[in-house]
Amino acid sequence: MIVLPRFFHRALAGMFLSVVAAATLAQSSSETPLPNPQVVITTNVGTITVRLFRDKAPLTVENFLSYVEDGFYDGTIFHRVIPNFMIQGGGLTPDMVEKPVGDPVVNESKNRLHNVRGTLAMARTSDPDSATAQFFINQRTNLRLDWQPGAPGYTVFGEVVDGMTTVDYISTSPVQAIGPHGNVPIEPIIITKIERKSLL
Repeated sequence: MIVLPRFFHRALAGMFLSVVAAATLAQSSSETPLPNPQVVITTNVGTITVRLFRDKAPLTVENFLSYVEDGFYDGTIFHRVIPNFMIQGGGLTPDMVEKPVGDPVVNESKNRLHNVRGTLAMARTSDPDSATAQFFINQRTNLRLDWQPGAPGYTVFGEVVDGMTTVDYISTSPVQAIGPHGNVPIEPIIITKIERKSLL
């Protein structure tokens, strides 16, 4: 029987712990989401790349990404387009049918992010906590949409990092009224896909 020195056992134990620690670190790194992921909004008139502020609006970003991952936005339209204001979409099909949505998300407009040109914000009704899937992109600065004491605002949760020319182009679309919806582009602006952008 061969008896190994004690230091050899200690060395083996140390090597084993180092390997386990490295594997654990690698696994946690691969599972930890990037703090501010990016998505690409592909439309029939161009693409828009958006950085999401998960660190400032975590509930809203996770809600938005859940719709993205489910493919909810694919085939929806920008159904409300107002020049020098904003473009809104993500909830209706080209035949103006509203898609069924999940539970609303809590309003996070007190996050100190402002509705400036190029920011992405959640659309909602007069109920501050009614936002679900629809969003809008500010084509100009709209600070009146921000949170104010006693007046909840519209939650900003991202910003355009590439593609404002596409936003500006969409904002110039000739529009019409269809039923209760005003400012609907005559030629549909279709969101063909929204997907996470790989940063690798």
